[in-house]
Amino acid sequence: MKTIKIIFFDIDGTLIDMNKKQISQNMLETLKRLKENQIRICLATGRTPMSLPHFDGIEFDAFLTFNGSYCFTKDQDISNFPIPSYDVQQIIQNAKKLHRPLSIATKNRIASNGKDDDLVQYFDFAKMKVEVADDFNEVAKDEVYQIMVGCREKDYSILMDNVENAKITAWWDRAVDIIPAQSGKGIGIQKILDYYQLDASQALAFGDGNNDIEMLQTVGTGVAMGNASSQVKEIADDICGHVCDDGIYHYCLLHHLI
Repeated sequence: MKTIKIIFFDIDGTLIDMNKKQISQNMLETLKRLKENQIRICLATGRTPMSLPHFDGIEFDAFLTFNGSYCFTKDQDISNFPIPSYDVQQIIQNAKKLHRPLSIATKNRIASNGKDDDLVQYFDFAKMKVEVADDFNEVAKDEVYQIMVGCREKDYSILMDNVENAKITAWWDRAVDIIPAQSGKGIGIQKILDYYQLDASQALAFGDGNNDIEMLQTVGTGVAMGNASSQVKEIADDICGHVCDDGIYHYCLLHHLI
């Protein structure tokens, strides 16, 4: 492994055990010691900027949100890719055909036109509630970076019918994130690497879901969690322990990153 200068972390199922819904003390210690060793730490998530977790004593260097549609530091934007408005409207109509409510996310707001059990549980992973908005149609005219909707894989073709410049990314089998076609965690990570003038060989990433595949393929060392899907493990350069066993902590110790 080459000298690592930056590490990207997915959140749910990677930094945080989705059953416990909180970060472990060993994981907090890992993040602190990485920073002390002059390694940049970045969140790379499908979450919105509003739903990012805050850990006492930890300051992340950069944030890849909406699965790469919006990347930024605490001081400035790095990249910004909203979904074209005509695709937003088409997806809303397609979801109606499936009798599915959906949630749209702008930089500053999440608005829903209804809720069902899948969408409610999807939001619960991030300790958020689905808020049905009376002004949903007005919010949908703003810059939308991500659309969340409960569905199954068999519904994908209907959901994306006549959609030109957006795509599905998913890490759960009961819901999806829809993001701009020119976006994705891999593209977002490349934008952040360019921003810091770093080579992919200097980057490492941890992930567990299928929406992390592009991310693990973009960095020099892509590490799948022990609890990752089989597809993620197949493409990963390495595999660490399960999130509930502090897999990242032990991996970083083993490879002298902390």
